[in-house]
This record gives sequence, structure tokens and C-alpha cells, in this order.
Amino acid sequence: MIAVDTNILVYAHRRDAPFHAVARPRLAELAESGNAWAIPWPCMHEFLAVVTHPAIYNPPTPLDAALRQIEAWMESPGLVLLTEGPGYWKRLRETMVGARVRGARAHDARMVALCREHGVSMLWSADRDFSRFAGLKTVNPLLRS
Repeated sequence: MIAVDTNILVYAHRRDAPFHAVARPRLAELAESGNAWAIPWPCMHEFLAVVTHPAIYNPPTPLDAALRQIEAWMESPGLVLLTEGPGYWKRLRETMVGARVRGARAHDARMVALCREHGVSMLWSADRDFSRFAGLKTVNPLLRS
């Protein structure tokens, strides 16, 4: 199963975002494939924070439009929303210790732990920081031609 990071969601949603022309069809292809794919809940929260923030986008996405976008993704029959389960703490702890995570990278460790908890084999992200975490293949889908 492939999970999708916040930056890919933002690029796919915002027409004025870098890589929109590549991210939108790639995400649509994944969502319409009929295969299971995933979005961690924290990425949904972060998506809302980024696209509605007036200091990041001028004009920002109106809240109603951002919520409709999330609802559209949630209509994909293959979507799995990743949330913390019974084994999450153990996976988060192992991830934090194994990658010697400090500070803001705790958010990345959280995404990795959620992916591991749910058996995700690949994370789509344009963020190279995920390479520090062993055991989860990270692919930038924007680089594929």
C-alpha cells in the first residue's frame, strides 16, 4: 500500500503550487486505481493548516473548499486513513530511537510509525528527510516521467 505525505496533497490541490501539473494526475491515478492507498490523519490536518494559511498562499484556500477536497479524497473506495492503534507507541518509540530523532523531525517519525503500524510499503513524499528512516521506502512521485 502507498501512503501520501502532506506536500503531495498540497501540490495536487493548489493550482498555484509548484509541481501541481504533475502531482494532481499522479494522485488521481493512485486514488482511482482501485488499489488500497493511504493518507495519515496527521497529513490531513497539516494539509488544512497549509492550504488555508494566508502567509503561505495568497489567497489561501477557503476552509469550505479545503474540507470539500478532503471529502473528495475520502470518497475514494481504496483510501485507508491511518491512525494510531495499539502498536503505535512501540513503533513510534523504535522509530524515534532508531533514527535518533529530535525536535521537528518527530512529526516525520510519527508518519513513519503510522505507516509501519498499517503495513504501508511506500510513502510518496517530496520531502527528502524521510530517507533517514530505515524500513519504509520513500518515493518522490513528482520525479517520475
